[in-house]
Amino acid sequence: MNTKKEILIGILVGIIANTLGTLLYILLFSDLSISETYQAAVKQGHVGSLLALGAILNLVAFFGFLKIKRDQRAKGVLISTIVTALIILYYKVF
Repeated sequence: MNTKKEILIGILVGIIANTLGTLLYILLFSDLSISETYQAAVKQGHVGSLLALGAILNLVAFFGFLKIKRDQRAKGVLISTIVTALIILYYKVF
């Protein structure tokens, strides 16, 4: 397959895994609704922490792609994880 297409698939999987991980964390560990939890995280400055906890599912996707020998897709997941880290850094600094 085309290398760029494989990397793009990995990036999309990384974004979806991060989103699902964040939502799953909110649903399991918060008594508030999703929007209320997000608003509370913004007020308290914990949006970066929410994103970081959601990124844990990227580990599963990354190592899953490595196990089935889809290295380019794993590279895409790594790229989306690095972008998430930069977003977290932005929230922590500003």
